[in-house]
Amino acid sequence: MSNLFPSLTTFAKGTAATAAGLSTVGMGLLYYGQNFLIYPSAFPTGSRVEVPTPSDFSLPYNDLTLLTPDNVNIKTYLLVQRHDLERYVPAATPIEWDTEVDGDDTEFAASRPTIIMFHGNGGNHGHRIPLAKIFYAKMRCNVVMPSYRGYGHSEGTPSEKGLQQDAQTVLEYVQQHEALGKTPIILYGQSIGGAVAIDLASKNIDAITALILENTFMSLPRLIPTALPLLAPFSFLCHQKWESYLKVPKIPKSMRVLLLGGAQDEVVPREQMQGLWELIRTRPSAPSSSSSTTLSSPPTSLGKKAEADDTPSPRKDEDEEPKSEPIGGTKVDGGDKYIEYPLGTHNDTCVQHGYWKAVSEFIASLSPASEKAL
Repeated sequence: MSNLFPSLTTFAKGTAATAAGLSTVGMGLLYYGQNFLIYPSAFPTGSRVEVPTPSDFSLPYNDLTLLTPDNVNIKTYLLVQRHDLERYVPAATPIEWDTEVDGDDTEFAASRPTIIMFHGNGGNHGHRIPLAKIFYAKMRCNVVMPSYRGYGHSEGTPSEKGLQQDAQTVLEYVQQHEALGKTPIILYGQSIGGAVAIDLASKNIDAITALILENTFMSLPRLIPTALPLLAPFSFLCHQKWESYLKVPKIPKSMRVLLLGGAQDEVVPREQMQGLWELIRTRPSAPSSSSSTTLSSPPTSLGKKAEADDTPSPRKDEDEEPKSEPIGGTKVDGGDKYIEYPLGTHNDTCVQHGYWKAVSEFIASLSPASEKAL
């Protein structure tokens, strides 16, 4: 027995040292390697090389390269509306437009809303083209699709500051565009793209008309304890913060917000979206900006046609949608809405029943004439 206690003591010391060493390594990996965890731009495999284009989906577009203030080139797809789009995209919703009376395609594009799409932390902008097609062909919106730095064919390395510069660069391009600069600008963000959208909106309250946010979070440090419980004790080391909860109160009530959440989200717990909704619902009132824009012409035929037959879906039968209703119904506060889909997970909320109808109705509601369109 006399030899047992020294052995146990040695074992205990060794175990403690090993645990301390692993904790130190873990902390180091979390601090210095968190950008690779938060921005897995190479996932799915080939995402930095294989980037789908709108032409793969029979959509006309411009392939832009935008230069950020810190000299990083980011790739962006630009889909500008034209009055006779149904000639090129048979599935497009027709809109009456007389070029001799109403103007040319530039005027037509200027009469439609513009959607800036901020994608999630995996893949690239090309993977979101099926969603863009709904905005573009069914709702007849102009669509701008940037790929963040370090994603797809964009240069650079992703970071919170970098993505914020990317977003600001895209917004300024839209504002300076001959047609798009006259349109209401709506930000659509999924997951971390929602944080990008919130940040951009909080810094440009006079330029943004509305936000559409799907499965996003309060902040990354607040997300870690539930999304990665083993790393909860080290959440203070997270320097990529994306503190949306601090930025939402800066967004005026005049900027409308639509929240869309999946109750089965396995990445962003539903409590995160519920927390954002409370902040959105209770944010301070602010006078409407004189430069904010409403729709000069609401999206046409959105109410019944927005449930597009080309909605992206991992299911084999793309025409069959899961029969689900939002838990507790739609929560409404003034012009803001929060809809939660009971079967929605992190990546398939956008194919839940009623999702695109809710989006189209929200966009149409930004115009006083929306009821006529629906």
